[in-house]
Parts: sequence; C-alpha cells; structure tokens
Amino acid sequence: MHKIHAAITAVHGYVPDYVLTNHELESLVDTNDEWITSRTGIKERRILKGEGLATSDLAVPAVNTLLQKRGIGAEEIDLIIFCTTTPDMPFPATANILADKIGAKNAWGYDLQAACSGFVFGLATGASFIESGRYKKVLVVGGDKMSSIIDYHDRATCIIFGDGCGAALLEPTAEEGYGIIDSVLKSDGSGREFLHMKAGGSLRPATHESVSAREHFAYQEGKTVFKFAVTNMADVAAEIMERNSLVADDIAWLVPHQANKRIIDATASRMGISDDKVVINIERYGNTTNGTIPLCLWEWESKFKKGDNIVLAAFGGGFTWGSMYIKWAY
Repeated sequence: MHKIHAAITAVHGYVPDYVLTNHELESLVDTNDEWITSRTGIKERRILKGEGLATSDLAVPAVNTLLQKRGIGAEEIDLIIFCTTTPDMPFPATANILADKIGAKNAWGYDLQAACSGFVFGLATGASFIESGRYKKVLVVGGDKMSSIIDYHDRATCIIFGDGCGAALLEPTAEEGYGIIDSVLKSDGSGREFLHMKAGGSLRPATHESVSAREHFAYQEGKTVFKFAVTNMADVAAEIMERNSLVADDIAWLVPHQANKRIIDATASRMGISDDKVVINIERYGNTTNGTIPLCLWEWESKFKKGDNIVLAAFGGGFTWGSMYIKWAY
C-alpha cells in the first residue's frame, strides 16, 4: 500500500489596495529610497486601511477565491490552520473567526505561531493530518496585518513589513511521488531577544507604562537577525536537497521567505540555483511575515508545471527556520 501524500491542489492570495512606498516613508522616518532598496530590495508594501479590519479580513477574499478556483464549498473544509503573528485577538483563534466568516461550518481549526516560518510549519502540520488518512481537505492560511504592530517611527522595522495573506488547500494525492515530500523544521528560542514584541503577553501584560514605552511593537536587532537568517535559511535549504539527493539542476523553483533580497540571494547561491529559478516579489510587498510564501505561490502558480521540484525556505523570529520539498501536483 502506497503512503498517502498531501498535495497542494489550489492556492490564492490577497493584498490590500493601499501602497506604502519608500518615498512616503521618507516623510515618516530618516531614510530614503536608495538606502532601503540597496539593503532590503523593497520598493513598496501594502497596508490594510480602514476601521475594524483585521488579519482575518485579509484571509476572506484569498480563501473565497481559492474555493471558487477549486470548485468546492467552504462546508467541505475539514480543518483550517491559520499561520499568523497578528491574530485578530488573543482568543478565539483567527482560524475560528475565518471559518465563521466564510461559512466553513464543518471545519475545526487553530492558529499556528512560528513568526515568518509559520506557513512552512503549517504546511508540514497540515500534511500530517492528510497523511493520517483522517482528513481530506486541510486549508493552510498564512497572513499578517503587520502594520498593526509596526512602529512607524522606527526605521529599523517600518521599512520592512507589509500586510498580505495567502492560502493553500491540501488534499490527498492518488499519484505516488507528488505533493509534499519532505520538510526540515528547526527552532532556537535563544534568538528571542533579537526579534520580538516585548509587551502584550503574559510576561508583560499591557499597562499604561508599556504602551507609553512603545513596547507593543515589533523589535528587531537587524544585524544579528540578518547574520542568523543568512546562515540558517541557506543551510536548511541545502539540507533538504541533500536529504532527497537533489542537485541544483533538479530544482525548478526556489520559493523563499521574502525578508531581505540579500538573504534570498545567499540561499539561492548556497543551493547553486540561478536567479531565474528564484521566486521574488519582495520589491512590491515587503515582508508580510506568514504571507510571503503563499503569496509567491499564488503569483507564480501559472508558471509551475506538474512534476516541478519546488523548495520552500523560511526564517523567522524566535528563532524559527525550515525548508520543504514539494513535487508540484497540478
């Protein structure tokens, strides 16, 4: 009996209409377009504007269109794994809120928090549910309203992050050798001091003092994070290739987390992958945290061919990092 593999059978994404350009940021902090572009590769990012809008509101259009493309109803979804660092609220889970908004009445769900590596972790988790044979349709969503936790007086972070969401549907594949083949997932909590949000959790609940001290925004020590990310994201991408006896010529596409163009370049170089095989949209969307990889899958979906060997690679706060080997199934 062949092992059940989980395959991505549909993807879609959504980004808000408002475009925050480097030139607009010049009016907010001491920076300029050349400095941002040369160090990050980012030209603009999308921001969710409007009262009462949250991360789940980024997910609804992405998921609804995904379901239309696949030709199924929301009631057919068994499980929703929502990978996010900016949940609508501490509880209930944004996965549950999304289920209500789209009418997924037969789905159970939960949120997964692994910072920028969350979507890769979520795909690996969702694949395990499919491989168990108990579930047939697992929706993995990666999205963040990063503008809700970014201090637009802090040039170390406000130039990097944007808002966006993408989703992938996992289903069992009847064809052996297709789908999610392997993953390498890692974490190291000692990295928490370099990339975190200081207040708002049980360690430091919200107070007047914590709000006044601007401790409810993302904090990043850029040089240290860059050093770890360049090394670990490249290493884990090379490891997934070695584990599966893949060489550069075998890889059709590298889909990396869109944190920094230099980190992406270092990962591709370590893998021996040429630039034309690297999926990049960081210049238009910046770092949407859990949204980067599914947004890349959505934008490049038409270029993927059945049987393509695709490697995903990510690095996030915590630290978390991981890679995944997928043989595209449609």
